Amino acid sequence: MSKKNLLGLTKTELETLAVNLGENAFHGRQLFKWLYNVRQYDFDLMTDLSKPIREKLKNKFEIGLLELIDHRISGDNTEKFLFRLCDGHPIETVLIPDEGKRRTACISSQAGCAVGCHFCATGTMGLLRDLSVGEIVGQLMFLRDKFGENAFSNVVMMGMGEPLLNFKNVVEAIKIMTDHQGLDISPKKIVLSTSGITPKIEKLADEKLGVRLALSLHAATQQKRQQVMPIAKTFKLDKLIEACRYYAECSKQPVTFEYIVFEGFNDTKQDIDDLTRLMKSLNCKINVMAYNPVPGLNFKRPSDERANWFGKELNARVRTVTVRKSRGRDIEAACGQLAARSFLNAGNANRSRQKGKVSARI
Repeated sequence: MSKKNLLGLTKTELETLAVNLGENAFHGRQLFKWLYNVRQYDFDLMTDLSKPIREKLKNKFEIGLLELIDHRISGDNTEKFLFRLCDGHPIETVLIPDEGKRRTACISSQAGCAVGCHFCATGTMGLLRDLSVGEIVGQLMFLRDKFGENAFSNVVMMGMGEPLLNFKNVVEAIKIMTDHQGLDISPKKIVLSTSGITPKIEKLADEKLGVRLALSLHAATQQKRQQVMPIAKTFKLDKLIEACRYYAECSKQPVTFEYIVFEGFNDTKQDIDDLTRLMKSLNCKINVMAYNPVPGLNFKRPSDERANWFGKELNARVRTVTVRKSRGRDIEAACGQLAARSFLNAGNANRSRQKGKVSARI
């Protein structure tokens, strides 16, 4: 009989597990700390658990970690990690260096994505499946195992997938990340990025997790946004902005709006005017970034001068605007480029895809 994987179990679940083994719930909390905080994967070395408890754990359970199959380093020192999941599906994780000791871990929440934004490589995969809680937090545990406790300073759920379409597992993963006996990451150091699932943004606000929210906006009018993001046809821009306003009020933190600039599409003075009106009275930040080209998709990257001009003009009207540099483009690790392309092309994953099923999962 196969053993059950403990990776991804919450503190409450581990307490219940301990009780079911005939032990005190307290031992479940000890196990939680060993697993996520100490990151000890050998039951025999969990020294504050008695030998009989350790024997029970060894007989019935295992701690299954992610399998790394490729690791690439960009010319700008961005690192991309390709993992193969237990069923053969691929996911990618990116580690982005910044000034000083700051490093951002960009993690995936799904293998593939069902949203299908017209500019995004991940959307070309379709949705392979949701990640489990263990597969989400396992990406961060891998980085700490490899690079130490200071492997990353910030976490963004901006890799493969739409986090809010894997809501339950993402919320449970965040709770493990932020628990002082878990990964012990400050909620303010975690950003959840969404394409705009309006009811789930409101639900996330009510969870009061304290994480920051980022919205992939990319156009400031309903008509233009739905040209690049089909999901905008379901979740209208006016209601989406109100949900973001609600999140900012509940979290007492500004919402970040991600705005990718596409040459000849959303890079004019009229777009700046529209964006200024949309952001009026919102507690927000805007990140402007030039598009990272994806083979086979019909969008062009603007010049750096054009992207900088757009950000400078917008900054004169909106309180906080940052023009972001693309990182890891040479290894397809930049924003919108994740697709595990080499792995899928080799035919090593089940190609079952789920597209056009977003509305049914809300």
